[in-house]
Amino acid sequence: MAMWNPWRGCKKCSDGCLHCYIHKGDLKRNINTNEIIKTKDFNKPIEKLKNGKYKMKSSLVYLCFSTDFLIEEADEWRLDCWKMIRERLDCTFLFLTKRIDRFMNCIPEDWGDGYDNVVVCCTIENQKNADFKLSIFKDLPIKHKCITIQPLLENIDIEKYLETIELVVVGGEADINARPLEFDWVLNIRNQCIRKHINFEFRQCGTNFIKDGKQYKLQTKDLIKQAKLANIDYKSDH
Repeated sequence: MAMWNPWRGCKKCSDGCLHCYIHKGDLKRNINTNEIIKTKDFNKPIEKLKNGKYKMKSSLVYLCFSTDFLIEEADEWRLDCWKMIRERLDCTFLFLTKRIDRFMNCIPEDWGDGYDNVVVCCTIENQKNADFKLSIFKDLPIKHKCITIQPLLENIDIEKYLETIELVVVGGEADINARPLEFDWVLNIRNQCIRKHINFEFRQCGTNFIKDGKQYKLQTKDLIKQAKLANIDYKSDH
């Protein structure tokens, strides 16, 4: 696994952004998150050693996990990133986006029905954004599609959007003022995935977690562990 952040900075644009960990971390370091700038790692995938081999080994590459690959301010840089992605066919590049409505304006000319080595995760958090974003996402020419619902803010129905999806990831909000996550909401999405034979992963609990009518206050360090202890991940055999 590798990380590639060709630029840094982001702007809140969705209901799930309220307690964004990127903004919180930057605030502590007196960094203006709203300033989108290229990083020293911009050319990371194609940098080479003296022997001519790539410094970044063949792997799954998490792309723009501290920003958004489709953010408007990066439009002038993105084409160079697509060229690097196309060059590194030995790597799989995965990115999450809250701006899936911009996708068709952000792809290269040779995209066709998608690159085999690109996984796109559309992020949602409530029914309003599920209906808006997933109605667009379902028809986009992408080879590998995932849905990330983190933080999950309410009970939602996404079953009609799951036909072309490979994986659904669900998680709660991590913050002292986190909005609550109800376990029944998680199980509801899991059941939708099972009916459609879609892989499902419960990534993390929320700081304020409700199960069987009882509310729990969890520490950030325990959120992933507690989700795994629930043992509700689903792997489709289709």
